[in-house]
Amino acid sequence: MKTILAPIDFSGVSDAVVKYAVNLTQAVGGRLVLLHVVQPPIITSEYGAVMANIQEIVAVSEKTARKQLERHRTRLLKTGLKVSVAQITGAPVLNILEQAAKRRAAYIVMGSHGHSALYDLLAGSTTTGVLRRSPCPVLVVPPPPKKKSK
Repeated sequence: MKTILAPIDFSGVSDAVVKYAVNLTQAVGGRLVLLHVVQPPIITSEYGAVMANIQEIVAVSEKTARKQLERHRTRLLKTGLKVSVAQITGAPVLNILEQAAKRRAAYIVMGSHGHSALYDLLAGSTTTGVLRRSPCPVLVVPPPPKKKSK
């Protein structure tokens, strides 16, 4: 049975990612794994005093993510889809790639935030990192169109 891995970050593109992942999962008769990677804040040594709060911030992020993943799972199970959820804390690109290999994913379905190439160069892009090193095909879902102001 083919596994579709869908990393989601609960941003505006996540609903579209889930929709495409569900459609692909149904088309191949596979199972869907929704993955969320909690990325701890990056703190430099100058802010060492703040480090104690980092664990609290990560714990709140993990709890919130678990609830959102469970909502997706519950909703999708009602449709008869084979779906599971996974949550990991760490670097998104590495953890997505590890999960794809571990679960022998046939496809990865993930979103793009539509940042410029300059942004991706300076800040990095999870999608770009996965695309470059993925062990399987990656379907990239574009961000929703921006609403035009009147």
